[in-house]
Amino acid sequence: MKNLTLFTIFILCISPLCHGQHTYMYTQPKSLDDGWKTGNLQSQQVDTTLVYKMFNQIKTRQNEIHSVLLVKNNQLIIEEYFKGNSVNKPHDLRSVTKSIRSLLTGIAIDNGFIESIDDPISKYLHVVPNKNSDQRKDSITIRHLLTMSTGFDCNDWDKKSKGQEDKVHKKKDWIQYTLNLPMLNKPGTVSNYCSMGTILLAEIVSKASGMTIDKFAEQYLFTPLGITNVRWGHTSNKKIIPSGQRLYMTSRDLAKIGQLILNKGKWNEKQLVSKKWIEESTLPKTKITAIDYGYLWWNIPFTVNEKVFVSKTATGNGGQYIMVLPELDMVAIFTGGAYNSDEQMLPFAVVNDIFIPTFIDQK
Repeated sequence: MKNLTLFTIFILCISPLCHGQHTYMYTQPKSLDDGWKTGNLQSQQVDTTLVYKMFNQIKTRQNEIHSVLLVKNNQLIIEEYFKGNSVNKPHDLRSVTKSIRSLLTGIAIDNGFIESIDDPISKYLHVVPNKNSDQRKDSITIRHLLTMSTGFDCNDWDKKSKGQEDKVHKKKDWIQYTLNLPMLNKPGTVSNYCSMGTILLAEIVSKASGMTIDKFAEQYLFTPLGITNVRWGHTSNKKIIPSGQRLYMTSRDLAKIGQLILNKGKWNEKQLVSKKWIEESTLPKTKITAIDYGYLWWNIPFTVNEKVFVSKTATGNGGQYIMVLPELDMVAIFTGGAYNSDEQMLPFAVVNDIFIPTFIDQK
């Protein structure tokens, strides 16, 4: 989450000074027998003016938003797709996959595959460093992977970092290369955004459970959520190990992940992830670029009418977001194509300036 102050750049034009015919026509999301209850926005007893103007702006002004979904009080009430995207089309989630890896780690702990997040990673990985020997590597734990504080020279936002993900993607063995990275800090002292650490995490879940990460996710998370239209892949043309692949999911299924967080690990009254893990993993544990960070979940504050609402947020390059607002019983989902662009921040303006003001007094 970089350049959070850029929210203001993308505030949508919602004043009477903004000209243009409002062509947006709201339609209640369809009931598709996929586990979602749908509701009608117009029955929410709120002023929908901002919502209508916002969608008209999305339709008529240049942007890279691909989908917008809103879940309120356990009902899907807004569902819109743009630029050829649709309800059944899986979308590249990019780093939202990291937050789902966090959920899978919690499930692995709940089921006894992993004893503790304070276990050293060497307990589960069958690969040891063979370069840049450093005793500090012996003390790297699963917790450090979850908080991106391994101490490795690994920072995706620093092109000079040896562990920057684009550099690692060119290597033959991602796991070995990552474990061979030089150490810059004592584990647990400094957090830098490191994608390769979350790949080590997925590999640990895989080794501990005896299942590839995709099969583990299918059995313990996706099937119980009724998620079947999902795949794992990567933009690299090379063969990628399962732990290195990222998720492609539909927006409706992505919303289920958000609702799982909101409901403290429950889906349809079934506890899929322990309440303890949901609470622990989404609380601030460290900071990355001055923003509170849990176990691969961001804590993003929104301020409306001088009141602060903290969202539990998963983010992905290009504008992929799960934003969970517990205080408003709300989940907002976005997918997009604004890769490596500040335009990917637009959904934060939508939540801050449209969704929260619309529902702030309706809980």
